[in-house]
Amino acid sequence: MRLVFFGAPGVGKGTQAKRLAAQERIPQVSTGEILRESVTQGTALGLQAKGFMESGKLVPDDVVIGLAREKLASRECSHGYILDGFPRTVAQAEALDRTFQEMGRPGLDHVVSFDVPSDQIIKRLSGRRSCPTCQTVYHVDHDQPKLEGRCDKCGGALVQRVDDKPETVESRLKVFDQQTSPLVEYYQKRGLLRRVDSTGDINEVYRRLLKVLGLAGV
Repeated sequence: MRLVFFGAPGVGKGTQAKRLAAQERIPQVSTGEILRESVTQGTALGLQAKGFMESGKLVPDDVVIGLAREKLASRECSHGYILDGFPRTVAQAEALDRTFQEMGRPGLDHVVSFDVPSDQIIKRLSGRRSCPTCQTVYHVDHDQPKLEGRCDKCGGALVQRVDDKPETVESRLKVFDQQTSPLVEYYQKRGLLRRVDSTGDINEVYRRLLKVLGLAGV
C-alpha cells in the first residue's frame, strides 16, 4: 500500500502513520527523516541538503524530490510506504508523479487528509508543555505531569515551545492553508483523496482511518 498522509500541524497524522506502518509492516517516511538520513550517510544529495540546512535556508524541491526518489527506490519501500507530510505543495506532488513514471513504479493508492477545525488545533498545540531535557511532551488538559510544571521522567522544568504559542500556531496554519490545502483539489481530481475526521479519541480516529482505507484492525 502506497500512501500519503497530510494535514495541518497538530492533527495527529504522525501518530496515525506510525500505528498504521507498524500494523501493515511498511515504513513511515517523513521529509525530515529522509534529510537527516541522507546527511548522516553523506550521499551526494545529502551533502547538498546539508549546505542549505546549515545556512538556514529551505531545501529546494528538486533536492527533496531527489532524496524521496532514492528512498522510494530502496528495498525498504518495495512493498509499500507512508509518506508522512510529503508532498507539501502541488509542485512537489507533480514532481512526485513524474518520479513514479520515470522509475516505472506504480503511483499512490490513497492520499489521506486528516481534518481538524483550526480552533481545536490551536487548543491542542497551545496546551502542550515540553521538557527540554528529555523531550517528553505533556498537555494542560489531558496529560498533566504529577507535579505541576515538572517532568515526571527527569524532573526538568516544563516549557511552552515557541512553535506552540497561539499566535505562532495561527501563523503556521495560515502557511499550511496557502501552500498545502491546494493538494486537496489536486488529489481529489485524481480520485485519490480520502478524508478522515481527526477529532476525538486517538483510537477512534484510527478506526476511521482503517475504514476509509478498507483495512481491518488488529
